[in-house]
Amino acid sequence: MIAELVSSALGLALYLNTLSADFCYDDSRAIKTNQDLLPETPWTHIFFNDFWGTLLTHSGSHKSYRPFCTLSFRLNHAIGGLNPWSYHLVNVLLHAAVTGLFTSFSKILLGDGYWTFMAGLMFASHPIHTEAVAGIVGRADIGASLFFLLSLLCYVKHCSTRGYSARTWGWFLGTGLCAGCSMLWKEQGVTVLAVSAVYDVFVFHRLKMKQILPTIYKGKNLSLFLSISLLTFWGTSLLGARLYWMGNKPPSFSNSDNPAADSDSFLARTLTFFYLPTKNLWLLLCPDTLSFDWSMDAVPLVKTICDWRNLHTVAFYIGLLLLAYYGLKSPSMERECDGKFVTNGKQNANGHSCHSDAEYRNSEIKSSFASKVENGIKNNVSQRTQLPSTENIVVLSLSLLIIPFVPATNLFFYVGFVIAERVLYIPSMGFCLLITVGARALYVKVQKRFLKSLIFYATATLIVFYGLKTVIRNGDWQNEEMLYRSGIKVNPAKAWGNLGNVLKSQSKVSEAESAYRNALYYRSNMADMLYNLGLLLQENSRFAEALHYYKLAIGSRPTLASAYLNTGIILMNQGKMEEARRTFLKCSEIPDENLKDPHAHKSSVTSCLYNLGKLYHEQGHYEDALSVYKEAIQKMPRQFAPQSLYNMMGEAYMRLSKLPEAEHWYMESLKSKTDHIPAHLTYGKLLALTGRKSEAEKFFLKAIELDPTKGNCYMHYGQFLLEEARLIEAAEMAKKAAELDSTEFDVVFNAAHMLRQASLNEAAEKYYDLAARLRPNYPAALMNLGAILHLNGRLQKAEANYLRALQLKPDDVITQSNLRKLWNIMEKQGLKTSKT
Repeated sequence: MIAELVSSALGLALYLNTLSADFCYDDSRAIKTNQDLLPETPWTHIFFNDFWGTLLTHSGSHKSYRPFCTLSFRLNHAIGGLNPWSYHLVNVLLHAAVTGLFTSFSKILLGDGYWTFMAGLMFASHPIHTEAVAGIVGRADIGASLFFLLSLLCYVKHCSTRGYSARTWGWFLGTGLCAGCSMLWKEQGVTVLAVSAVYDVFVFHRLKMKQILPTIYKGKNLSLFLSISLLTFWGTSLLGARLYWMGNKPPSFSNSDNPAADSDSFLARTLTFFYLPTKNLWLLLCPDTLSFDWSMDAVPLVKTICDWRNLHTVAFYIGLLLLAYYGLKSPSMERECDGKFVTNGKQNANGHSCHSDAEYRNSEIKSSFASKVENGIKNNVSQRTQLPSTENIVVLSLSLLIIPFVPATNLFFYVGFVIAERVLYIPSMGFCLLITVGARALYVKVQKRFLKSLIFYATATLIVFYGLKTVIRNGDWQNEEMLYRSGIKVNPAKAWGNLGNVLKSQSKVSEAESAYRNALYYRSNMADMLYNLGLLLQENSRFAEALHYYKLAIGSRPTLASAYLNTGIILMNQGKMEEARRTFLKCSEIPDENLKDPHAHKSSVTSCLYNLGKLYHEQGHYEDALSVYKEAIQKMPRQFAPQSLYNMMGEAYMRLSKLPEAEHWYMESLKSKTDHIPAHLTYGKLLALTGRKSEAEKFFLKAIELDPTKGNCYMHYGQFLLEEARLIEAAEMAKKAAELDSTEFDVVFNAAHMLRQASLNEAAEKYYDLAARLRPNYPAALMNLGAILHLNGRLQKAEANYLRALQLKPDDVITQSNLRKLWNIMEKQGLKTSKT
């Protein structure tokens, strides 16, 4: 148990610096915005939705069905909310547990000694695990690995107890259940059944390739045949159920996720897909350059035979074939006797009774230190004879390295990534075993103690370097800014774009803009980056530039509803109502099929309909507005906040004098968000209109209490007080409103009206003047300023404002009448007028 405990402790210690980390990258969508984690969402939804909260049968679903992982996130959320510390703690503890189980499994292969210890420490410290452990969504891989190893250990017990019917089939049941659980953590977990078959055939029974068919044909080992058949049946059943549950359709991905899969060239696809396993192996061998994302052009396509990377591919597959040949070849000293295979004169009755010459030579080494280290165990012959040979371990290590990686090879279906470091979490077990058993074989082969020490300490040094790299890499996962900056070298387009989002959230506008432009320099057709840059420009009132980038974003991705939404909002604010209307309508008609995030799309479509309804409302088309609002409610996704939509429904019914319906929707708005200020104000107006004055005043006062800095609240309350003839109080509310929202035309203009009605003409003049400066080309503002100046005796200034108002609106009857009255007064006083 010492090796397991020490390895687990190292795995725990190396990742302690991730406990202070924030949510990063995919964590946002899988955790922070995933509705399946919320207590109001029925927990059963987890078993019908994918990892990201999208219905599994939806055409845009990622098809990543990992309900056990999502369930663990939900438990985290129930206990600690959105505090990332608890999520990271669970990941670290799971990694420590997996490390302990892997070390325990290594002991079965390598014995209770130093080499098992080496394998466990190497797995604990390998830097390729940082994405899986430090990135919270990597929990899917860690959880799958936990049950993967439990399933494999159960099968090892099944093999060793075969012949004792009750016990052996109990262990087999454990194998099947754990394999199913592993698959429900992550899809590749089901591959443990194939690895178990490899263990049974090549490690437990020690069969070579040429011995398999004769064994089956002659019916020599029915128990082996039965076990393999059951493994095959259970694996096929799990895969069939998995395919059925996701709608019998593979997922679809964008070309940027996996450029090779989208390539028109068969040669480029083939060469690239053959090269990618080579690149993954290099990351396991030398994890010097790691990245949060390897999509887009992070790994350029291998387009021609002349690409020098093809040499790496050839070397990789030759090495793989040589290792497989070494592990599967039949030794020359092995012969068949009476239907049973004999090695070194000892009958292989149970698959755990004979060893290669090299392993027997190990026992002849007299040095106490040497005997311990060479075999990984103390000098105990009876214990050593239960261990598999080096060749057996090589075969099993290759199966652990290759089989769990097969789903990521694009062999059976295209995947949504080029390289994903967390996918290597399970295959790294095979890698660690290969390195360890290779080091042990070299150690045994060399004769000089100096060379033996060199091999041993070189392996230990590799583990130290791996551990240091892991701790350093964990630092990149502390927050999104550090993570994205670390990825600029590998995937500049994605890294700069995501960094721009982080800088924007920090209000570093110029840096964010620069980051977005850098991203577009590397990949100019990224719709998300074009949209994000447009949004940044819009928020900084650079509307013409924003419209340009929204247009480019729509051109790159015609289904990007959020770009239509913001385009329509800008056009509406510019007074281009017809263009805005067409834009909103086009957005509302975009279907959500094959979209990566249908929830976000539906939210944007709902917002488009909401703004279209507001447009109709402002034009006085209240019936049309109601029709659009009702459509918005029908299309509204679960995560959409409906309070503003419900409130506008109430406003439309109010304008149509349908007061009961209006009250219903105001109440719905307040139910969905009890502190929604606009609903307090509009409902207060309805209560005042229907004679419930005391209730109305409570709602106005509650709105002010909710946000004492919002001038609009004081303005509405002031209007209520004015209607109640409480003029002094109304005037105070008007002044407060105008002071707080001195840049908001509507607030200032209405405050001036209220002061005028309260006969506070000097104060009214001040705010009419401010309103006219806020909108110098708005005729009503100029006419009202002229009127108050007229009342206050500032006749020449009044005349100037009347004349300016008439230039903007020549046919305004009231302004014409006021101007004639003003001229009469001026002529009586002997003042010069523009008329004379």
